[in-house]
Amino acid sequence: MLLTGTVDAVSCGIAVARTQAVKRADGGLRIREGQVLEEEPDIARFRQLLGQRRREVLELLRQTESDRAPVELDQTRLGRLSRMDAMQVQAMAQAATRRREQELGRLEAALKRCDDETYGECLACGEFIAIARLELDPAATLCIACARK
Repeated sequence: MLLTGTVDAVSCGIAVARTQAVKRADGGLRIREGQVLEEEPDIARFRQLLGQRRREVLELLRQTESDRAPVELDQTRLGRLSRMDAMQVQAMAQAATRRREQELGRLEAALKRCDDETYGECLACGEFIAIARLELDPAATLCIACARK
C-alpha cells in the first residue's frame, strides 16, 4: 500500500487520514482530509445486486404492458366516469413505466461501469462512493458530497 500523508489508524481496511491524498498504487484506497472512506466496492457482489434489480424491473415492465394500452372510447361499453377512471389508471401506468425505464437505464449504465472497472467512483469528483450508499442504491453515480451540491 502506497500512502502519502499522515495516517492515524489503519484497521479492517479502513484508514483515517489527517492530510490530503492517500492512494494505493493500484488505485484502491483514496482518502480526503479528515474523512473515513472504505475500500473499493466488491464489484462481483454489486454486479449481482444490479443484475437482480434489472431482472425485477424488466419483469415489472412486462407485467404492466396491458395497463399502458390505449383506453377504449366505445361509449356503449363504458360510462363517462368509468372512462375517466380508465384514463387515470393508464396515465399512472405510463408514469410508472417511465420511472422504471429510467431506473433500467441507470442499472444498465452501472453494469457498464462494472465492466469498465469504474463502478463505485463518483462521476463528478472521482472519489469512491461510500459502500453504504451503494448498498442503498447500487446504481448511484455521485458521492454524498457531490450529490449535495
